[in-house]
Amino acid sequence: MTPPETFARLLHGPAPFLALAPMQDVTTLAFMRVIAQYGGPDVYWTEYFRVHGQSRPEEWILDSITQNPTGRPVVAQLIGNDIPALVRTARLLQQYPIAAIDLNLGCPAPVVYRKCAGGGLLRDPAKIEAILAALRDAVAIPFTVKTRIGFDTPAEFDVLLPVFARHPIDLLTVHARTVAQMYRPGVRYDLIARAARELKCPVLANGNVFSPAQAKQLLAETGVRGLMIGRGAIRNPWLFSQIRAALRGESFTPPSGREVLRYIRELWDQEMSPGVRESAQVQRMKKFTNYIGEGIGEQFLFEIRRAATAADFWRVCEKFLAHDEPLTLFPAATEANQDGLP
Repeated sequence: MTPPETFARLLHGPAPFLALAPMQDVTTLAFMRVIAQYGGPDVYWTEYFRVHGQSRPEEWILDSITQNPTGRPVVAQLIGNDIPALVRTARLLQQYPIAAIDLNLGCPAPVVYRKCAGGGLLRDPAKIEAILAALRDAVAIPFTVKTRIGFDTPAEFDVLLPVFARHPIDLLTVHARTVAQMYRPGVRYDLIARAARELKCPVLANGNVFSPAQAKQLLAETGVRGLMIGRGAIRNPWLFSQIRAALRGESFTPPSGREVLRYIRELWDQEMSPGVRESAQVQRMKKFTNYIGEGIGEQFLFEIRRAATAADFWRVCEKFLAHDEPLTLFPAATEANQDGLP
């Protein structure tokens, strides 16, 4: 079965499916190798390919497609606003073993949205219409879109949702925050539920999925086809397997401190680049421990952020994780409570 066929079965199968969100400089081939060892998602999204007039697909992102070690489909994501370049890139990428082409309409980074790309396009629905029409014509495999609910305010979703409804896309992933909101609390799951009700295509829910019980409730109350998980999967790579167990009505044992420590060591080993300075390697790992630490505690975060050497880094990790007590790896209670379900 080809990747597009496998993906199509996920889109229309009987069970909810789970996806790893595209996260720039995180969802690399190295991270895919690690996350797959813990059960992993049903489908992976690449980092976004930057598309403009002179662009060519980045080799390191292509590696996550051509060297995919997971046995599960990979969706290639594009970001940009140059329609001919987007069409050219989409056609080129379809020569690789990808499951779908995805358009990024949600990146909240100022360096991106100021160029009217990613989440910046949400301020120009007419441009989105033109891009969707052109890409749909150019993409012979599933074509998907990942969006936020607006740029400045959720009220903009009233305009955006009909835009998506007018085009035969195969999946809409809704990150239910605005671009201006970035990753702050206040996820509008009610708008995800609205999209699931009103669109003909399947919908994925994205935004602060942090526990098996919350994931199960979110699926039940929004009626979505599945969940896309980003930061929660960095913090807790067991989360995909835990959600599957919860959906089957089975119990599971949270990882111990030592198991979390082993996960961090696996990340270190996979993310290690030959010739990179030790200090740079430590800084690279902080991209992950900043999220993992949300499930460990504030004191861990305080100390790990100040680690400057490998010895310092591992001293802090051993101090907080060299034990056999279970860790839920849930984020701070305040964040979880503020993002309650509708």
